[in-house]
Amino acid sequence: MTALIFFGALIAPFLYAICNHLDKHLLKRYSEESGVGTLMLFSALLSIVTIPVAYVVDPNVLDISLTSILTLLAVGIINVGLLWGYLMAMDEDEPTVVIIFYQLVPVIGLALGYRFLNETISITQGIAMILIMVGAVVMTFAQDEDGRITMKLKTAGFMLLASFGWASESVLFKWVALKENVWQSLFWEGSAETLIGVLLFLLIPSWRKQFLSVFREQKPKVVGVNVANEVVYNIGNMAAYFMVVLIPVTLNLLMNSFQPIFVFIMGVILSRFVPHHATESATDRWKQKLIAIAFTGVGVYLIGEWQ
Repeated sequence: MTALIFFGALIAPFLYAICNHLDKHLLKRYSEESGVGTLMLFSALLSIVTIPVAYVVDPNVLDISLTSILTLLAVGIINVGLLWGYLMAMDEDEPTVVIIFYQLVPVIGLALGYRFLNETISITQGIAMILIMVGAVVMTFAQDEDGRITMKLKTAGFMLLASFGWASESVLFKWVALKENVWQSLFWEGSAETLIGVLLFLLIPSWRKQFLSVFREQKPKVVGVNVANEVVYNIGNMAAYFMVVLIPVTLNLLMNSFQPIFVFIMGVILSRFVPHHATESATDRWKQKLIAIAFTGVGVYLIGEWQ
């Protein structure tokens, strides 16, 4: 892996880390019952921004096979599903904890890449995968207020669902992007997610009510943060998808192991300099977080092609 590709692969996890803290901040602003649904509607409906961008860059986005369109529709559905699992987990726990669980993605991505894209894995890379899994498992355990050891099964369950979704959509997107091109794929994926957002808006009254209340109650700051969040997320998606077609799926997903580092550092900075906007504790479970991050970091080093 060249230095240029390495730093290019870091763009998406860095931008995603910003979104993780914004997501937690927004979830704290909404009621417990409607926060997840409101953010899902914002995310799905604002996917529409990728449609004109893709069309302007490549006016031939409509020249694509029906099979590819249906596959990208599936990608859009998977994206909405993984977003639900991720937001449910984020509502349960701190950003760093949630994102460390995302390191299950490369394990699933490896299996899917091997099965559908003929990608391989060496013994060293296999060891790296085990280390990353250990890092994720470390965060499964926590201590309650009485000092008893508990397991974050709910958080882990939601993130297992989200991780499987992320790995699956990466493989499917790469399969289409290699057949067609990235801009065609982004256009139809954005179209699918927007359509799903419209359906969710029409079919789930409680989500629709809370979503509209954000505008009715004249909360420009909240709306602005939501829009900024989705813009950053979509830019991160574009960066990630371009890297997907340049390097193996598993390696690309493993670069996201840097995301917990970014999330943790941002969490410490927020707690130190703007505590009223802090989204997690800089001291709670910090040793456990660093141990988990260290395991995933070593895994990334071992699996990388550094020549």
